[in-house]
Amino acid sequence: MANHIRPVDLEKAYRLLNHGPTVLVSSSHEGVYNVMSAAWACALDFDPPKVTVVIDKMTRTRSLVEKSGYFALQVPNLGQLKLTHQVGTQSLMFTPDKLDQAGVELFRVEGHDTPLVAGCSAWLICRLIPEPHNQQTYDLFIAEVVGAWADARVFEGGHWKFETADPSLRSLHYVAGGHFYAIGDPAVVDTGEE
Repeated sequence: MANHIRPVDLEKAYRLLNHGPTVLVSSSHEGVYNVMSAAWACALDFDPPKVTVVIDKMTRTRSLVEKSGYFALQVPNLGQLKLTHQVGTQSLMFTPDKLDQAGVELFRVEGHDTPLVAGCSAWLICRLIPEPHNQQTYDLFIAEVVGAWADARVFEGGHWKFETADPSLRSLHYVAGGHFYAIGDPAVVDTGEE
């Protein structure tokens, strides 16, 4: 694991997704692994931290999540724009080497089998909370966050610092048709709180 990757306290893990970024969803089962992009992911709860993500029935990642019971959400950045688009538009079912074609490099964190995508700005490993009705009817998956890490160059002390980090580390926000935005400049209201 790169030396700029730091653990994030689970009580602050929701902040990794609170700004609405496009995410990369990764999972593996019995030696098969995959990564896909997802625009519909969000923090759901604080204690224990929970997230939701929509994973279509037609994706290979979905079957890996259902079989393994785990997945990771990663916050890709502007430096990973092409990778994020490629893994979101190619299917492992039809392009078995899609991760190689997209230049995806995977790593694992000690104590967890779920593969993580190198180069992202944040990572959350999640344990599936089975909700068959939601999964089948709405493609909606709910999970508890069991581990969280962030790139200290862009997330520190429980806060994003996009305004002072290298612009290539800004998170991506998907619109449609290959059109993304990178997060912009902050607008801060002084509330006296952290």
